[in-house]
Amino acid sequence: MTHMQPQATPTAPLLRTGMAMAGVSGAAGVVSLALSAHASASSLIETAAHMLLFHAPVFLGIGLLAQLRRVPLLPVVLIFLAAGLSLFCGDLLMRAFLERRLFAMSAPIGGMMVILGWLMLALCALRVRPK
Repeated sequence: MTHMQPQATPTAPLLRTGMAMAGVSGAAGVVSLALSAHASASSLIETAAHMLLFHAPVFLGIGLLAQLRRVPLLPVVLIFLAAGLSLFCGDLLMRAFLERRLFAMSAPIGGMMVILGWLMLALCALRVRPK
């Protein structure tokens, strides 16, 4: 009698990407929150920190969902959330530390991208398929 080993499920690329982004977002959020306790522009830094910390588990969740199910728009959701956070938080942190903007309208554009990312995630619920 031969025992067959169950076939290992390949790791979804989005799982690795989501894990990496969760780690970077979480670490940047913790560092920013610590800096906000000592900086004069602490409200800008604190807002960026909260956004980064809030989205870190979301990145991890997107990666895990990609590993377990087939959801066509998840890579786009990840791109919108990451790019939006980069613009939004990047602008806030540049204003706090360098007293200049990333570029005109970068925070509002980033914020809109984050909102669109969340709305796309909601739409993804319509297209969840088994692996």
